[in-house]
Amino acid sequence: MIQLKALIKKEFKEAFRDKRALMVAFSMALLAPVMIMVMSKTMINDLVGKPAVYVNFVGSEYAPKLVKAFESENILPLKQVPQDQATIWQERNVEIIIPANYATQMTEGRPIEVILRADYSDKAMNSPLRRIKEVVGKHSLNIGYKRLLVRGIDINLLKPINLIEQDTALPSSNAMMISLMLGLYLLMGVFMSGLSVAIDSSAGERERNVLEMLLCQPVSTNKIVFAKLLCASSIAIFAVIMMLTLTTFSVSFVDLSKIGATFSLDAFTFSALLLLLVPICFFASALQLFFAFQAKSFKEAQSTVSMLIMLPAMIPVAMMIMDNRPAWFGWLPISGQSILMEELFKGLPVNWAAVAVTGIITVIITVILSIALAKKLESEKVILALN
Repeated sequence: MIQLKALIKKEFKEAFRDKRALMVAFSMALLAPVMIMVMSKTMINDLVGKPAVYVNFVGSEYAPKLVKAFESENILPLKQVPQDQATIWQERNVEIIIPANYATQMTEGRPIEVILRADYSDKAMNSPLRRIKEVVGKHSLNIGYKRLLVRGIDINLLKPINLIEQDTALPSSNAMMISLMLGLYLLMGVFMSGLSVAIDSSAGERERNVLEMLLCQPVSTNKIVFAKLLCASSIAIFAVIMMLTLTTFSVSFVDLSKIGATFSLDAFTFSALLLLLVPICFFASALQLFFAFQAKSFKEAQSTVSMLIMLPAMIPVAMMIMDNRPAWFGWLPISGQSILMEELFKGLPVNWAAVAVTGIITVIITVILSIALAKKLESEKVILALN
């Protein structure tokens, strides 16, 4: 027990020795809440607000009512653009070309070809282009209805079925954009926070010859691995607590009432998230230590272990695009916690049996990785980075 305490104390001293590495470890916890706040505000403004869109109208004099319909939706002529935004909208160069025979075609009841020219590959143009197409669609529909009314035809004949949508989702479910971002950032934060510590305590110590001296002492490799695992995972757990605390504060600056949503991290949700993420912290640290010890140098360990950060990003995204998820996905590390966090954010009752099964499987895999690593540390090939 005395040996284990000494090893743990030594690992924490080594971890806090490099202040820059420690700042990198906590960077995700500090930046993620800010990113969630900024992205949430931007998305809400795009969904609810109608920021001005500036378009170069060609032939606007031929269709004054259509131009007026655009202006009612805050889609304005390019000549009205403010000076500070002129460069941006000139580069985007959105054009609406109205043909000279617009009035003639309208009188004769023929289809009119209005041309919308823009760079559709520009992601920033998705919302403005959607709004422009909606205005044209509504204006065209209104003209069609008026033509039917003039001919004495009831326009209700075009709508034989009226679908009434009733959303049964809880208000917290409408904040899914925040929930998805938070869930993804939490999983990535778990893997990023203990990364620098795991690499430094494995490949770093080997390059400094600290590992070789440590293994010469009368101490078991199981204790050495456990001390390194406890140090790296403790920092990851602390980073998760920081992230959850700061997110609670940052989300309070986002007006979710605009989209009829609510989001809060109460004590129960906070505790449930910690219960889900603590096993992942140990799993991530064990995985990083295992792969870092396989590398031949510190730089190789950095590049190899850094690739593991893609796991918490790829697995949830892969599950989102799957139509029929296999049941066993809910039992595995990362995927199981991701599913349970999604249900928790929606306000659904917590499936404690699934929490227990997923946590136990995660712990079992962590123990297997730790035992395998302890066995590998008994080999000179791993200690001396031999081929």
